[in-house]
Amino acid sequence: MAGTQPDESIFEGNYMEKFDDRKDSEFYPNQVINWKRKDWKFYFDSRDTTLEVSVLGDFIIRFRYSVYENMEDDFSYAIPNPTISSNASEIIFSETDDLFIISTVQIKCLIQKSDLRHKIVNNENQTLFENEKGYHWREEKNHGGYIVLSTNKLEKDDQFFALGDKPCRLNLKGKKLQLWGVDHYGYGSDSDPVYKNVPFFIGIRKSKAFGVFFDNTFRSFFDFGKERDNAYSFWAHGGEMNYYFIYGPTASEVTEKYTVLTGKPQLPPMWSLGYHQSKWSYYPETVVRELAETFRSKKIPCDVIHLDIDYMDGYRCFTWDNERFPNPKSMISDLNSDGFKIITIIDPGIKIDKDYWVYKQGLDNQYFCKRSDGPLFRGSVWPGLCYFPDFTNPKVRNWWSSLFEGLIDDGVDGIWNDMNEPAVFEEGTFPLDIRHDYDGHPCSHRKAHNVYGMQMARATTEGQRRFLDNKRPFTITRSAYAGVQRYSSVWTGDNVASWEHLRIANVQCQRLSASGISFAGSDIGGFIDSPDGELYTRWIQLGVFHPFFRTHSSGDHGDKEPWTFGSSYERIIRRYIELRYELLPYIYSTFWKYVTYATPMLKSLFMIDEQDPECMFREDEFMLGEDFLICPITEPGVNGRKMYIPKGSWFNFWTDELVSGRQEIWVDAPLSKIPVFVKRGAVIPIYPKMQYVGEKEIFELTLHIYTCESEVENTIYEDSGDSYDFQNGQYRLMKLFSKGTDKSFELNQVVDGEFEASYPQYRLVFHGIEFKPSDLKVDGEKIDYHYHEKKKTYEAWVNKDFNQLVFS
Repeated sequence: MAGTQPDESIFEGNYMEKFDDRKDSEFYPNQVINWKRKDWKFYFDSRDTTLEVSVLGDFIIRFRYSVYENMEDDFSYAIPNPTISSNASEIIFSETDDLFIISTVQIKCLIQKSDLRHKIVNNENQTLFENEKGYHWREEKNHGGYIVLSTNKLEKDDQFFALGDKPCRLNLKGKKLQLWGVDHYGYGSDSDPVYKNVPFFIGIRKSKAFGVFFDNTFRSFFDFGKERDNAYSFWAHGGEMNYYFIYGPTASEVTEKYTVLTGKPQLPPMWSLGYHQSKWSYYPETVVRELAETFRSKKIPCDVIHLDIDYMDGYRCFTWDNERFPNPKSMISDLNSDGFKIITIIDPGIKIDKDYWVYKQGLDNQYFCKRSDGPLFRGSVWPGLCYFPDFTNPKVRNWWSSLFEGLIDDGVDGIWNDMNEPAVFEEGTFPLDIRHDYDGHPCSHRKAHNVYGMQMARATTEGQRRFLDNKRPFTITRSAYAGVQRYSSVWTGDNVASWEHLRIANVQCQRLSASGISFAGSDIGGFIDSPDGELYTRWIQLGVFHPFFRTHSSGDHGDKEPWTFGSSYERIIRRYIELRYELLPYIYSTFWKYVTYATPMLKSLFMIDEQDPECMFREDEFMLGEDFLICPITEPGVNGRKMYIPKGSWFNFWTDELVSGRQEIWVDAPLSKIPVFVKRGAVIPIYPKMQYVGEKEIFELTLHIYTCESEVENTIYEDSGDSYDFQNGQYRLMKLFSKGTDKSFELNQVVDGEFEASYPQYRLVFHGIEFKPSDLKVDGEKIDYHYHEKKKTYEAWVNKDFNQLVFS
């Protein structure tokens, strides 16, 4: 902490109280009667309220309120380091007759002495966030405690985004939504609530972006101007009013800062970025083997086969059905040798069966959830009557992690957590009186419901780490809370085979990425019902550009393998899955940036250009990484569509046509094409075609180089793809610096890391060179190059360790 004398860590003040008795059902803070400061934290007391303001950085300020009593223990499942300290470069405190003022080098918080309402302005004196009613509360008559609310001023041109996996339109302006995870089978556009609980939103006001993370796990609500068009509110049915204000000033920077706050993800195994095939359910073993053989015989790439609940013995978790899968270890070994990984589903419900070892362990150690008066909670799911582990208890998580030893020993490569909202058949979810440990902060299910699935995913990932030696785990979860990106990937739940759901999938994955959860995808083709060949093909084309790429289906609604719809569709689908594998080094590098810098992998147009009003309302177009702009086809029977191109210059991926941004254009899109553009200045690494990750040794890496008229930096990251050796320097980080003029193009490379790539050379393909070059020099030496008249591209081969290349 800086900005004041180092020996004055505590300041205090006292004020006359102005009593303002309230007679209605809502209560508000009164006049401040005293205050104090301790390092980066400030405390302001009124008669019945204390406001704690923590300056966590130049861009982040946290607000916590307590009523009538001391602050709760400062514990959060979303924040990986609960003792987080400030990294602000400067904190300055001052006051006037009416205000307290807390300033950093980027933002300033002004707090009214009369009622603790506050506003935040940036260093241009632009108001970003301002209380209207501000903080207020009501008693929770049925359960005790308080309903806590924050109401803030909304300006006409304010726009709002993020909030997890909501299937409504991308821009949340005018919406009222809630967070209470449910198993919403066959949800549709505007269904609410759904599976995930991410109380974080992004606001954009006059081209400046901010975020609010409301770290409260009770059932919560967000109203972005639906009830009153001059106010937006967020509130919860219990707990604290506890939120973080995050200044960007760009939307992408808001998401990055939020993701750092709630925890950056781990680098996944590269195979998890390949194509996954799933169904409820593939069984018995002969069916799984036939499925794998068909992929290979048809030369359709695939890395992962998922086994749904029917692989188990009577739906008992951590078991195998010995009739359907008599020797799972041998089966998985054979599939591994042909390049397949196996992922098995694990649900939270543990069958009540005195002969079932998992049940007995959980019962003997009191690991299952109890009702408020002591009896164990019983609920029906697929096995019948079940008990449910309390994943908010660290002892239970440790036990759950130990249960994966058998599956990992059998060769299982990843785990799929489902039904963890939690879902039960009788009432939809647990009764509210169930008690939870909550890591030593005992509570009811009202508080623990929204984190239950996240803590299950946490224990699942820890279990894989325990037994996978030096291999990276892979988990996928349906339910989640803020910060789940530390543990798991996600999918968007039980969707429907419809064009509406293709559009919804696109919006949901963009929204999740803006909410810090980039490793997301949808059930391609729809879980419920059957698509036709056109819809499935268009969905595959979209899925290629989503980080998690899986077809899944409910088996009673027909099959959805890539060859199901006939040879004409199969040919196109094969080509797009091949494209996914060719793009893997780009996608893997994009994931590395997400892991390293918290940069969202998918970016909506509002993240590309906050100053362009058109970008606030576009939701079909999105970017994958820094260089790919994609616009899926979401209607049947069309051969093209209008598409908005954001600022900058872009090459059509299929034709190399160069177009300028900030305009709407028509793009041709027959069934064999999805509109894709590449940013000018990009360097795109491409692998050769392969059937699965690691199928063949790579003898050259192709770099598609899109020339530029300015200086552009590109980054490519490589490592072993599945181990933790990168933590010991076994990685290859290539930084490529492009610089172009109307007469020359220069490319410089700087390489870091000790990982030795298998290929000795790059194949370089130059796009967009408009001058007629006379020679190509690499590290001062002339080399040969080739010109392709039809493609209008130049091609050359260079040593992978070159330093400088000049085309002139």
